[in-house]
Amino acid sequence: MTAKPAMPALSVIGTPTKRNTILELAAEAERHGFAGLASPGIHGNLAMCGSLAHVTNTIPFWTSIQPIYHGHPVEVAITAGHLHEVSGGRFRLGLGVSHAPTMHRLGIDTGKPLHDMGNYVAAIRAATRSSGELPPIYLATLRDKMLDLALTIADGAIWANASRRYMPTQVARARAAGRDNFFMASMLPTVIDEDLDTARAVHRKTLAGYVGLPSYRNYWKQAGYEDEMTAIEAALDAGDRERLPSLMSDTWIDDCTISGSAGVVRDRVDEWLAMGVLPILVMSSTSGGQAVAIRELFAAYGS
Repeated sequence: MTAKPAMPALSVIGTPTKRNTILELAAEAERHGFAGLASPGIHGNLAMCGSLAHVTNTIPFWTSIQPIYHGHPVEVAITAGHLHEVSGGRFRLGLGVSHAPTMHRLGIDTGKPLHDMGNYVAAIRAATRSSGELPPIYLATLRDKMLDLALTIADGAIWANASRRYMPTQVARARAAGRDNFFMASMLPTVIDEDLDTARAVHRKTLAGYVGLPSYRNYWKQAGYEDEMTAIEAALDAGDRERLPSLMSDTWIDDCTISGSAGVVRDRVDEWLAMGVLPILVMSSTSGGQAVAIRELFAAYGS
């Protein structure tokens, strides 16, 4: 009898008019043995998690991430405590500072990320009289300072678009802190298609917004992609965003995303799992939307 492969987690995004379909797919992911469900910090992820608590029974799920500037910490603590209780302890609260340009578009003033995150987590932990027992807390992480904060005040860390070749360096940093049960995961844009050029073109669209963010560019420089990020910064300074796709090298794309046949995708998942990092697959497709892409993933795992 062939052993069932180790499974990744799955990103589920509750976009308008598609929410019921995504909830049905989330329940299907549980039946197929996926390791978890992550609800990104768009389109009301806490609301999505509220629904996940009731359409699933055994699978863990979490916000990945809930921006700290979107809600008062006491209100978020109460919601987190509620989800923790009604789900039988399956919910985890993923928190992040999000990105300054996004917050500014919403008219939200942001402060210093490390300082604000530390204060926010402290306020949540101080609210247990109102919230009841709290779930584990994970912090959105890219570079070492936020990782160190997560290792100090949280139960786990979640990266997004992380470099596979650089991740062992940060995993070693976490292991050196003596946090044996510290949760580590990475949100990974994933396209299942044997036509790598077509799959990479989808990833270039996905990552176009991220390369405009200094925090991500600084992370990718640290991960060894100084030339790509410097060229992208020059194009951004010149107002030439049309050049960005051509400046995103195949090497960089392949390191920070997953593309290829079903077999290749499973192999890449196994590589992340072998590092001790749970891959959270953020599915896109060359032939349809999120639901199509998730069904392609189910087929890749023989589901």
